[in-house]
Order: sequence, then C-alpha cells, then structure tokens
Amino acid sequence: MDDQQIDSQAFRKALLASERRRIYGVIAFLLVFAMAIAARIEIFGSRMSPWGVMFLLAMVAYELWTLYEVGKALQTSHHLPDWLLWCNILAEVIVPVLGVAYFSSPSLAVGYRAVATPWVLAMFPLIMLSVLRLNPLVSQLLGLVAACGFLASASYLGWRLNIQELRTHTVPETAVIFYAVILLASGFIAGMVSSEVRKYVAAALHEAEVKRRLKQVEHDLEIARSIQQSLLPRIRPTVNGLEISGWNLPADATGGDYFDWKEMRDGRVVVMLADVTGHGIGPALLASLCRAYARSSFDTHADVVPAMQHINRFFGEDLPTGKFATLVAAVCSAEKATIELLSAGHGPLFVYSSAHDTFEQFGAQAIPLGLLPELHSAEPLMLHLDEGDMLVLATDGFFEWEDASGEQFGFQRLEQAVREARHLPPEEIIAEIYQAVKHFAAGTNQTDDLTAVVIKRVPKTA
Repeated sequence: MDDQQIDSQAFRKALLASERRRIYGVIAFLLVFAMAIAARIEIFGSRMSPWGVMFLLAMVAYELWTLYEVGKALQTSHHLPDWLLWCNILAEVIVPVLGVAYFSSPSLAVGYRAVATPWVLAMFPLIMLSVLRLNPLVSQLLGLVAACGFLASASYLGWRLNIQELRTHTVPETAVIFYAVILLASGFIAGMVSSEVRKYVAAALHEAEVKRRLKQVEHDLEIARSIQQSLLPRIRPTVNGLEISGWNLPADATGGDYFDWKEMRDGRVVVMLADVTGHGIGPALLASLCRAYARSSFDTHADVVPAMQHINRFFGEDLPTGKFATLVAAVCSAEKATIELLSAGHGPLFVYSSAHDTFEQFGAQAIPLGLLPELHSAEPLMLHLDEGDMLVLATDGFFEWEDASGEQFGFQRLEQAVREARHLPPEEIIAEIYQAVKHFAAGTNQTDDLTAVVIKRVPKTA
C-alpha cells in the first residue's frame, strides 16, 4: 500500500469518521438552539417566530439522514458523493442566514434586527464545527457564505450601506459590517485549524501504516526464520569413532550461513558448512538454494571434487552479480578413519592435535562458489584424526566480531577457547566458543552470522 492508497482508503475512512462526529456536534447544537428559542418564547414571552423552531427541527431531520448515509458508507467502505457533503455543510450555514432574515423578532428596530437576533450567533459554532471536515477550503468557503449571507439577510431586513455618508451610520448599522468581517475571518481561522488537524491525521495514519508494515515484515521474517531453522539438521550423524555437532545463530532474523550433513550412497557422511555473502532474507534464500544443490550433488557424486564442481556450476547460474558463497565439505569415513576435506573459498580450517596440544590451520583448495563458471580445485586434504583430535569449522562471524575498541576476536582466541574445552563433547565445545566471543565482545552487537561445526575423534564402539 503506497501513500496514494493510504490517502484514498484509510484517509477517506478517517474523513468519514470525522464527518460523523461533526454531524453529531451539529445535531446537538441545533437541538440546544431550538430548545433555547422555544424557552424564550414560552417562558420569557419573546416575540421570536415559533416557525424557527420547526425550521431547526427540519434541519435536524436532514442531518440525521446525512448521518445515516455517512454511517452506511463507513460500514460498507463505499464512497460518499462529494456533492452530498457539500450540500450538507452549505445547508447548515444557510439555516442561520434564513433565521436572521425570516425568524428575527419583529419587535426590534430595523437597524437592530440583524445584529440583535441570536440567529447570527448560530453561524459561529457551525463554522467552528466545519474544522472536523478536515478540508480548509470548506471552512473558508463557509465563512465567505456566512458573511455574504448575513449581509444579504441584513439587507433584506432593511439595512443599507451608505458609501458616501459612512460617518452617519448608527452603531447597529456599522455592527453589520463588523459581524460580516468576523464571520469571514472565522472561516479562514477555521480553515487554518482544519489544515493543521489534517496534517496530524495524515501523519498519524502514515505512522500507523508504517507500524502495520513493520509488523507484517516481522511476521514474515519470523516465518522465514522458522523455515530456515527447520532446514538445519536436528539429529547428529552417526559415524563410528566420530562425534559431530553443528550450531548456527544468524545476525538478523535470517542469515546466509548454514551447516548440514548427509549420508552418501556409499555409507560415508558428508558434513558441510557454507557462508553466503551478506546476511538477512536475501542471503538466507541463497543459502537454502546452495543447500539444495549441495544435497543433490553429493547424492549423485561419490567424489568430493566433482560434487563441488557440480554445485558451483548450477548454483553460480542462480547467483546475482556480486554474490558468492564459500563452502567446505568434510567427507567422513568410519572404515578408513579419515576425513576428506575440500574448501571452496572457506578458511582457515582448524585441526587440533590432542597429542601435541597444537593447532594447524589450512586454507581453501578452491575459489568461492559462483565467481567463475568452472571450479578448478587442488586435491582435497586427507585428514587422519587420532583420539581427541578435532576438525573445527567456523564462519568469519566469530573471528571478526569486534569489541568496543574495534579489536577483533581473531583466530588465536578461538583456538584458545577450543583448547580449554577440548575434553568436552562437540556441542559443548561450540557453546564454549560462543561464550568466549560474547565475553570478549562485552556487549557489542553481533553484526554477522555465526555458524560452527566440530568433528571430534572418539574411541570406536565395538
């Protein structure tokens, strides 16, 4: 919904609601005015025409009909004709104009009848109530019509303006001009107020629409997050002699990192970790696409290099310009007690030796996916892990998380966190890494996705 639609839908509804409140005010005023005139006639013996009361009650009936039409338009969301609203508000100001001309007390002197009748006072509340129409032009036109109508009524009652002998006018005669000017000014003042109120209503509607859109986006992102999280593996793979665990925490509701594992047709298990450039809903979609291609490729290829080339070829065709992804695949074999490791742009890869309490870092064997149509790779790494040894794969969200001074967590702190937790199972080692980086960051915001996989050699079961 754009701003024009807001104006034509929500704003139109707000106008109708405001018009309904305005009509309520007009009806209340007309009834009070009619009762006041009736009281003056009955109680105080005023010589005002009783037909003025009937005229006001007829106007109340007309207002009730208009109120019904406005209420129906609000319920059905139908458009109320502009001519109906214009006729309604012009009719309202004509009522006191006619009251001045025809229902003033005949006992008053001719010069006083136009300014001494209470009918002229009725024009001011009606002009003020026009503010609720939220249309400055309506209020200004109402003031103009009221001023001209009042002059016409005064002229009908015998008032005349002598341009050549202005100083000879009596006080009541000059008051007619004064009243007309005040009525005209009241219309313009009401127009200014109406303009300001309209701005506030439009701003409030715009803010409400922005909040609605944000709420819808948050809802959609939560759905996307739940879908993306459901794609992550829930059950750890079973590889005799290896414990494997993975973990992911996106920086936003969704992220461009993922980890996965899949049993290949020959019984080996491939463990994957990928990082698409950026984070948010776009990279999340690309990460899901990369996962689908990776699963398909390792289902049809027994060797890691052809599988990675297959992923690059098809995934690269779908990547937008300037986007790429890093992907590392570790093919685990229980029988050979080895891990075949191939990284397309992802690094460093950490291998921990329990016997020597040392780390060895390995770089990528190929460029990231999607940069070139063909992926040329070096030979995969063949890792033999002894008991207690570990392969640690992590995305750069860990290394590049900065503290308040701008210093990054870095590789050495990650290695130290793994070293201190080396006796724990993989899922707890990952938890310790996360706690270490959180402690280091000391409250700075996470700006990139976090994903880690730990593969640990444990004694084989019989």
